[in-house]
Amino acid sequence: MTTMNMVEAVRSAMLEEMEQDSTVVLLGEDVGSSGGVFRASDGFLERFGPERVIDTPLAESAIVGIAIGAAANGLRPIAEIQFADFVYPAVDQIISEAARIRYRSNGGWGCPLVVRMPFGGGVHGGLYHSQSVEALFCHVPGLKVVVPATPSDARGLLIAAIRDPDPVIFLEHKKLYRMAREDVPDDDRVVEIGPGRVAREGADLSVLCYGLMVHVALDAAEQAAKEGIDVEVIDLRTLAPLDKAIILQSVEKTNHALVLYEDNLTLGMGAEVAAIIASEAFDSLDAPVMRVAAPDVPSFPYNPVLE
Repeated sequence: MTTMNMVEAVRSAMLEEMEQDSTVVLLGEDVGSSGGVFRASDGFLERFGPERVIDTPLAESAIVGIAIGAAANGLRPIAEIQFADFVYPAVDQIISEAARIRYRSNGGWGCPLVVRMPFGGGVHGGLYHSQSVEALFCHVPGLKVVVPATPSDARGLLIAAIRDPDPVIFLEHKKLYRMAREDVPDDDRVVEIGPGRVAREGADLSVLCYGLMVHVALDAAEQAAKEGIDVEVIDLRTLAPLDKAIILQSVEKTNHALVLYEDNLTLGMGAEVAAIIASEAFDSLDAPVMRVAAPDVPSFPYNPVLE
């Protein structure tokens, strides 16, 4: 075991997979000589050379388009979008091409592509460095969407994503990069894409969340415990596919559900989770499913009080 924060865990996963598999390549803005804006690929250029660690122009559609072509020709590209807010020029490539290759070929072809994106607010990043984009990609069949909340999960899920034969959107919350440290296995242990985890056992209320909000929920659960409320915290970990079983099992135990997410309230992930509970665990509910999320404003404000 090695003690790591999340960005170190991401770096460790990429480093290990690139060392073990020569078809794994990394491309994106400043990933080479600068080691990435968050230093996730620090030293990679010297270690693997410019044919496997590729500094690209400021053109997200080109980054993802080239990565799709590389995947079609036997490579396993990791395409880094410097901030999730910048992904929109590449949305057509991700949705119209990468997500549909398996379906359009009747299962004949895959697209082993990972699109890594730092996302989320709370870091005083303003409008263009704070957005949550998960709901956009969760709507698209053919994409897996992964949001780790801990360094161990970040490492294990990223290894799984790189080895996956189909495209994975891998969202890394910026505020978590250096916020939490924990012991992480040194081996190539894979965390399966799909299953959620029980982050805290409880009997009175299920809080369903992911990413940074897992830590917010755990802190809130400790406060609630002082008032005699026993909160169960479910870390969804993977948003597509969504672990319906762990959601329903928890709600059937506690009879109360609250969905917590940082994205805008309307049509966010909470709406889908609430719909699953309402349709498949209605008889277990002692109260309506509630959601706590951000207001429907375009993005986080820069003003620290408003943020």
